[in-house]
Amino acid sequence: MRTHLTAALCYALALPHVAGAGAPALAQAGPTPGTGTGMAAPVPNAPERIREVPSVAALDPVQIKPGTILFTDRRDNPSAPENGLTPYLDWVRTRPAEAAALAPFPGYKEPDYTVTVNGVAKPRHETLKVYVAEGRFVVPRPPEAIDLSAYANLAFVQKMDGAIKHKPLDPADVTPTKDPAAAFAKRPDRPWCADAAACIESRYDLEGKLPLGVKLANKLEEGTSKKIAEFVSFQSELRTLPPAEAAALGKLTKVDTSVTGGLEQTIFWVNQILRFGKFLAVFQPMPGDPMKTVVTTYMALAIKADVLDRKAEYARVPVLKNLLPAQVLMGNSSFNTGNSISAGLPTYARNRIAAFADALAKR
Repeated sequence: MRTHLTAALCYALALPHVAGAGAPALAQAGPTPGTGTGMAAPVPNAPERIREVPSVAALDPVQIKPGTILFTDRRDNPSAPENGLTPYLDWVRTRPAEAAALAPFPGYKEPDYTVTVNGVAKPRHETLKVYVAEGRFVVPRPPEAIDLSAYANLAFVQKMDGAIKHKPLDPADVTPTKDPAAAFAKRPDRPWCADAAACIESRYDLEGKLPLGVKLANKLEEGTSKKIAEFVSFQSELRTLPPAEAAALGKLTKVDTSVTGGLEQTIFWVNQILRFGKFLAVFQPMPGDPMKTVVTTYMALAIKADVLDRKAEYARVPVLKNLLPAQVLMGNSSFNTGNSISAGLPTYARNRIAAFADALAKR
């Protein structure tokens, strides 16, 4: 039960900071029950900045109005507990180009590892479910006038959200490299952070009522050797994409101009709940107007599916009834709170993409 209580308490908070994550709250596509605004103080009329669409690729980018952000996370029934979450294997099968671009590394598979229960080692296969959000906006200057290196550094990340603390991470201290139990998260082609502009360790302390829920859950589980953490920590690499990698992303965006650059932050290790995350931004000239840049952004977050499958134990503890993992994760719980990443994935994704758009507009 300890693991499942962990999931309920930390789901909405296990959303990693990605590529300047935790940036100021600038948009939310309509109210989300029980959520905060997402990051810092909201901007007046912010909801109008986000235009919900079934597909950002279906609209000619020439039609995107200045300051408008197209957004989709493919939720057709937002109130349904797991609407917007896709089994990892289904994602790979139905959206292969997207999965190839947003998985942690080429050929990524759901983790297989060994767990020890009562002194007995047992193999375990872990299934994942993925939340993906996509945004698109236009920057009124040509791609060559956008210096991606200005965003691929720790200093940029540190300005985004005071609730998330960041520090440099020595590539030699990357958890999948040091810890044999985390070997399933190692890249097969190169070490993590080997060619990154920044290697980052981040920490987010739970906000609102969630720390009290953690304390209660830990008290209910007295005698266990491992307690629920009151924080989420994660490791990531931030980098600009080499030209060959960036060029291949034109098939993903479906914008009919050459890709001029890409920026990505990959979360490859999280202390609980999440397995990986990625923020990706792709830059292309506007078709027919090379003095403007079309920016397509993606956020992918992979969650351990077994946590979502447990519900009965929460009903036995009255204070935890509103901590059903899927509800917290998707921002539909009274426990969603705060002005940082605890509002849930949909609100967080909107705010993250809007914040990145603003950062580009200011330079």
